[in-house]
Amino acid sequence: MHAVVFAYHDVGVNCLKALLNAGIQVDLVITHQDDPNENVWFGSVAKLCEDKNIPYITPNANQLIGLIPQIQTLAPDYLFSFYYRYMIPAELLACAKIAALNMHGSLLPKYRGRAPVNWAILHGETQTGATLHIMEAKPDAGDIVGQSAVPIGPNETATDVFGKVSSAAVDVLTQVLPALVHGRVPRSPNLLSQGSYFGGRKPADGQIHWEQSAKQVHDLVRAVAPPYPGAFTDWQGQRMIVAQTSLEGTLPAQLNLQTPGIQVVDNQVFGVCGDQKAVAILNWYPANS
Repeated sequence: MHAVVFAYHDVGVNCLKALLNAGIQVDLVITHQDDPNENVWFGSVAKLCEDKNIPYITPNANQLIGLIPQIQTLAPDYLFSFYYRYMIPAELLACAKIAALNMHGSLLPKYRGRAPVNWAILHGETQTGATLHIMEAKPDAGDIVGQSAVPIGPNETATDVFGKVSSAAVDVLTQVLPALVHGRVPRSPNLLSQGSYFGGRKPADGQIHWEQSAKQVHDLVRAVAPPYPGAFTDWQGQRMIVAQTSLEGTLPAQLNLQTPGIQVVDNQVFGVCGDQKAVAILNWYPANS
């Protein structure tokens, strides 16, 4: 079986390795150039391609449509997308002789769209996972090919959970590859009405609103904790990144739970929230440090 692979990030690295281990012939990889303004804390698909002598290219979004003649010539059995960031045009998807498949970091149909792990934590979910599905013109809408769930702990950050999801993605791919190499694609309905679509997140979305509940604030901090941009608040004229909070432990009696915002008691920092509960701030620092 021959494949063309669109891939980036740890999921891209690990899933590409799984394809190679299964004996899939990868004729071309399309990946991204790293953004110099982004904190690149994840594995490099380009480096893996160099190590394995796999041809790879890094086109921008506007150049994808121009790849059609090249990929038609390659005539891949499968086209795979593993955390590739651009929408792949339907004309490219049609180049796959058997199927075009995407790995998504949620339990579809929940959390379709961008930043699924971050959104799941932000909404207080206790599990998420990875889903391999048929690619269609509409994002994350095609039939489900395989799926694997992972738990989300109450204090786990997006990075913690992303590591689990990355492993789950390999598990899903490993489960279905025996069928795929024989040209069989398992399919079950992706019931869109039972889930929701979410857009991307910006650093400004990390602002803490202390009138929210303590659980909501804690989940925001976990969802955007570094190496993501971080939750933030202003205190004494300075913007502070709140990197870690806790809902556990006894609150000091001196804490005024009627007034939302930052309070310091006995050299401990707390964020009082709108439900008259508080988070203990375990790690924070100036945003410009």
